[in-house]
Amino acid sequence: MDKENCTVYVGQYFTIEWYYDQKGNSQAYDYFLNVSSEQKRKFLILVKKMGDFGKIYDKTKFTYEGDKIYAFKPQPDRYLSCFTKDKKIIITNAFWKKKQKLPQNEKIVTIKYMNDYFARNQGDK
Repeated sequence: MDKENCTVYVGQYFTIEWYYDQKGNSQAYDYFLNVSSEQKRKFLILVKKMGDFGKIYDKTKFTYEGDKIYAFKPQPDRYLSCFTKDKKIIITNAFWKKKQKLPQNEKIVTIKYMNDYFARNQGDK
């Protein structure tokens, strides 16, 4: 996956992109490709709202998870993300939610991917 193919949605307020590593892999995008059509639809509705309006008021659908990590929450999935200075939201990783609290291993993965993204895209921090 190259930079031109990582865009999920371009809205009036934000551009939402998949994170991809140096080899072109994207865990979040791969996860998205393997969920049902209904799950994809729920996620894309949230992405469109955030991109077009800059905010999702329903905290059951989008929340701050600490450490500059935010979560899109289309049930039963979680898509973890971060914001950049240039009005982008980078979706780092995704998983099927099994527990109420954010699993520590998912948070660690998100932080690792965020650090990698910002190291490779210095101006976006």
